[in-house]
Amino acid sequence: MARKVFFSFHFDNDYWRTQTVRNMGSLDGQTLATANKWEELKRTSDQAVRDWITSNMKGKSCLVVLNGSSTAGRKWINYEIKKAWEDGRGVVGIHVNKLKHSDGTQSQRGSTPFSNITVNGYSLAGIPKLWIPGGSTSQEAYDSISKHIGGWIEEAIRIRKQYTGAL
Repeated sequence: MARKVFFSFHFDNDYWRTQTVRNMGSLDGQTLATANKWEELKRTSDQAVRDWITSNMKGKSCLVVLNGSSTAGRKWINYEIKKAWEDGRGVVGIHVNKLKHSDGTQSQRGSTPFSNITVNGYSLAGIPKLWIPGGSTSQEAYDSISKHIGGWIEEAIRIRKQYTGAL
C-alpha cells in the first residue's frame, strides 16, 4: 500500500514537476490545487491557507518537499515544513530541478529548504534529508526518484520518530 504524503513545492516553478512525481504511482498524495484555486485561496486570508494546509495534511504520514530552484525560504513552504514536524510527520526533500518542466527545460538546483526552519527554538538544519536524484537527464532523474522515493519516505518517518519529544 502506498504511503499517504503531502507535497510541498513552489507552485509557479514546479507544479509540472510535482505532477510528474505524483503520477509515478508509488505514493498517495493530496489532490493538488489548480493554479486558479491556489491564487483564490491565497487572496482570501492567511488563516484560510493554514486551514487548507491542515485539512490536506490530515491522514498523511510524511511531508515531501519537492525542491526546485526557488523553493527554499518561501512563506508557505516554511509553514508546511514546520507544521509537519510539529505534528510528528516525517519530512524529506527531493531536488526536482533535473525533471523537465512543461516547456522541456530543467532548472538550477535550489538551496536546502530546511536550514532556516526552527521548531521550539531548535534548528531542523541537517535533520530532514534532502536527496539529489541520480543521473543528469530528466529520464535518469525520474527513474532515480521512482526507484528510491519509497525508501526515502520510510527513512524520513524513522528519523522523525527518533526526535519525538526531543525538539
